[in-house]
Amino acid sequence: MVTTAHAPTRRRRGFHQRLALLVALLFLVFGLAGFAVTGLGGVTEIRSAGDLPSLGEEGSLLLGFGINPVHNVLHVVVGLLGLLLWARSGSARLFGLILLVGYGAVYLYGRLALDGRMPNYLSLNAADNWLHLGAAAVGLVIMLWPARRRVDAPSPGPRR
Repeated sequence: MVTTAHAPTRRRRGFHQRLALLVALLFLVFGLAGFAVTGLGGVTEIRSAGDLPSLGEEGSLLLGFGINPVHNVLHVVVGLLGLLLWARSGSARLFGLILLVGYGAVYLYGRLALDGRMPNYLSLNAADNWLHLGAAAVGLVIMLWPARRRVDAPSPGPRR
């Protein structure tokens, strides 16, 4: 009996899948780094826009972005969700939709919170708002990136 060893087939990932993985890893890393800055205390602390630290001040900032433990948990959850969804094309697009809708909503919430019309549960600042708008835009790119075209070689038919 002759056995033929087949090389394992390797799936080629689309750009949108690799971008989804990169975004997921960034969210996970920054969520965990945020806990290094904030710890787990102050989870229920609500800060008004005037109470938030700005660049150069002491406070809960990570690279100029306002953070608190709730904000960090959201980043970790989004990162883990992205790690679960990036590998398949359709699920990567779903992750893009989640980013678009979720961070679009967080951007709008941040605008209202910084205007003082809503409590600022996430310790958002203006830099956060721009970053959230950017995350929503990246979600749109992931969601709408053109699919790879698969070209199948024609099977040899009967010869005439």
